[in-house]
Amino acid sequence: MKTEDVIDTINTLMETSRDGELGFRNVAEKTQSTQLRALCMRRAEECALAAADLATCVRQLGGQPDAGGSASGALHRGWAALRSSVTGTTELTMLEDCERGEDMAMERYRRALQTDLPEPERTLVTRQFEGLQRNHAEVRALRDQERAQRHRQHAA
Repeated sequence: MKTEDVIDTINTLMETSRDGELGFRNVAEKTQSTQLRALCMRRAEECALAAADLATCVRQLGGQPDAGGSASGALHRGWAALRSSVTGTTELTMLEDCERGEDMAMERYRRALQTDLPEPERTLVTRQFEGLQRNHAEVRALRDQERAQRHRQHAA
């Protein structure tokens, strides 16, 4: 894989991490749930650290780290804001938006890992992807818990 292609791949993941940071901070500011706020603040910090590690990687490869997040991340946040203005913001909708964002991030990491990334970049991306998978499972579990609670409330 050419160095320029590696830099492009890493920059894409860096943008994805920045998107995650912005998205999680946004949810943390809106939620009333202390559990969800703590999760989102922790995830925002993890995303910021991941983006910083990826930026360092790009510099070590002789590239320039991209500034900001991705257009698709901005679109996702815009969609989430529009949806919440129409349907109202609930813990469930925030968790669903977090999960959708994590789904998008996981897909980008999967695509990066399907390429011929050299070492140590592959190790870094693999480590971040494994953390992303654990966090996605935690978000999904909270979402399922919130859905079950809403179902019990509507059934009563």
